[in-house]
Amino acid sequence: MARLPLQAPSEETPSGAWTFQGRLLTEAEVRAAAERGVREIAIPPGTLITPLAKDALKELGISIVPHRPTQDEPTPSKPNPGAIALGSDHAGFALKETIKKALLEDGHTVRDLGTSSPEPVDYPDFALKVAQAVSSGACATGIIVDGTGFASAVVANKLPGIRAAVCWDLLTVRLAREHMDANVLAIGGKLIGPTLALEMVKLWLETPFAGGRHARRVSKISELEKQYLGKVS
Repeated sequence: MARLPLQAPSEETPSGAWTFQGRLLTEAEVRAAAERGVREIAIPPGTLITPLAKDALKELGISIVPHRPTQDEPTPSKPNPGAIALGSDHAGFALKETIKKALLEDGHTVRDLGTSSPEPVDYPDFALKVAQAVSSGACATGIIVDGTGFASAVVANKLPGIRAAVCWDLLTVRLAREHMDANVLAIGGKLIGPTLALEMVKLWLETPFAGGRHARRVSKISELEKQYLGKVS
C-alpha cells in the first residue's frame, strides 16, 4: 500500500509533531511515522483514523494533535471530480437520497438517474444507467446503491471502461481507488449505515489512482475488454 507523505513541522505546528497530509490515517502510516522518530502526528480536521491505526498509536505511544493552517497556509479547497452519476434500486433508495443531499451540499454536480421512490424496481435498469453515464464520459464517476452492492456492480461491469467495486468500509474504498482506479462505487443499502456511507463516498472522491505498477495491471483489464468485446453471443 502506498504511504501518504508526512511533512516537516512548521512554526504553527505543535513542537515535535508532523503534519499528516491525507484523508485516511492507517496503521502503515503510523508505523512509518514511528520509524522516523515521530512522537506526535498533527492531522487536519476531518481526517479519518482506522481502528488498527488507533491501536498502533497506543502501542507506539504516538499522540494525535489537531493541525490548524497558518494564516499564510491556504485551506485546501473541496475537490470536485466532475459530474457524479447516482442511482439505486428500491432497496438503496433511502441511502441514495442521503448521499445525493450530502453531495449537493458539498458543491458537487449530481445526475440522479433513479429510482425515484421506494417502490420495487429492477436493479439492472438503474445500474445500467449509471454505468452508461460513466462509460460514455458524461460523468466522471458513479455511485450505485442496492441491497448488497454486488448485483449492481455485476451489471455495471458489463460495460466497457467500467471498473465497479463493491466496498463496505474505508479501506476497501481506498484500495479500490488507489489500486484499480475504480470508477463506480457500489454500496449495499441494507449493509452500510448512512454515516459510514457518507465517509466512504467522501474518501472515494478524494483518493487518487496510485499509478505505477497498478497502471500496468489496469491496462491489462482494458486489453481484455478490447479482446472480448463483441464476442459474447
